Amino acid sequence: MELKMTEGRPLTLISRFTLPILLGFIFQQFYNMVDTVIVGRYIGPGALAAVGSTGTIMFMIIGIANGLSTGYTVLTSQRYGAEDREGTRRAFVNSILLALISTALITGIAIFTMKPLLRLMNTPEDIFADASAYIITICAGSLALILYNLLAASLRAIGNSRTPLYFLIFSAFLNIVLDLVFILGLHLGTMGAALATDVSQGVSAILCIVYIYRHVEVLRPKKGDWHLDSGSTLNQLNIGIPMALQFGITASGTMVMQASINIYGSVAVGGFTAASKVINLMTAGMPSIGQAMAAYAGQNYGKGDLKRVHEGTKAAMLLAVVYSLVTAILTVALLPVIIRLFFDAQTDLAAYMPYARIYTYESAIFYLPLTMIFIYRNTMQGCGYGKTALTLGFMELISRLICAAVSMRLGSYAVAVAGDAAAWLLTGLFSFGLYLAIRSKWPERLGRGEIV
Repeated sequence: MELKMTEGRPLTLISRFTLPILLGFIFQQFYNMVDTVIVGRYIGPGALAAVGSTGTIMFMIIGIANGLSTGYTVLTSQRYGAEDREGTRRAFVNSILLALISTALITGIAIFTMKPLLRLMNTPEDIFADASAYIITICAGSLALILYNLLAASLRAIGNSRTPLYFLIFSAFLNIVLDLVFILGLHLGTMGAALATDVSQGVSAILCIVYIYRHVEVLRPKKGDWHLDSGSTLNQLNIGIPMALQFGITASGTMVMQASINIYGSVAVGGFTAASKVINLMTAGMPSIGQAMAAYAGQNYGKGDLKRVHEGTKAAMLLAVVYSLVTAILTVALLPVIIRLFFDAQTDLAAYMPYARIYTYESAIFYLPLTMIFIYRNTMQGCGYGKTALTLGFMELISRLICAAVSMRLGSYAVAVAGDAAAWLLTGLFSFGLYLAIRSKWPERLGRGEIV
């Protein structure tokens, strides 16, 4: 099921590779939505707001996991594109060892800093206990999250985007069952929802390990591979750490944005949370195209085919225009229907809808520049330019900081939630300019032999 992306029509390859990733993201968003629906309906609107108030922290944790995983596997993709099978396998093993070390650091820091962070974010007192129980449990399961993301990214790096999808679908249904068991059966509240997520991610990681050992010879570790290689380590850290930091910086901006939203109370947080779940579902294709471009660019850059890399970005942008337009229309049209799923029949939706509509309308207009961020950032990362992610992360941070500061001064919820739209617009345009600037330096870099 490996796909060589160095041959064939770029648009066809990218579309074919994106589809399984898109379905995976949809299922991931789907079971995240189910988490929220079950919490909102069976625990209460307060619990819904509690889980929603940790959304930006979740974004940071997942983002760091994805950043490290994608960064660590760029070398795997490049060596696979260069047809270096032994180098591919050793890069994969090295990425696992780095991921385990990273997990230990992330988990320890996250657990001990979570409650002070929630206080700093102005989390309403009536939802603080539920919020802290949820996010601390998520942090405790970071190993499952990071390991699954790494193994899935490694399979995608060699052109296999279908197998991670199958395991994710299984995980999604398992998560729903465990939600019902932990929340309705064992009455564990928001902690039960987080525990269900941890366990289902862990099962997916185990399935990936079994599959790789049985069916993926190019990645299957050998006994003598289990040690850190200095050259590979420096390469992977040089890409992985900036990508993880980029997500951390971006998440810092979203946390400031969440803090400015929290000021308006748990009803505003609840409306924003429900709308954000709808938007996350509709925009699932954007990181999917980005991940496809990371694998595509990595393989072709590893082969030294620069022209083909650029042809891929043009094909991806064609997909982006169509996808962004269609999903923007669907987001606005379906919001009143989907949002009802998050609340029980006794909840007065009229109180929540204004907050949900404002955020939805402001965001949907800027779906295209959001897609541009994923396409150009992942393309540059696939070519080994991991540090560019930091620049883009700072752009997003500054945009959200400005909106949060203006919101707090004016007392405007609309300005507070405009932080996402502003960040997407400015960073999307800047990512395109940065890509053009870096593209001009590729021949010189390859001339020095800096391919892998």
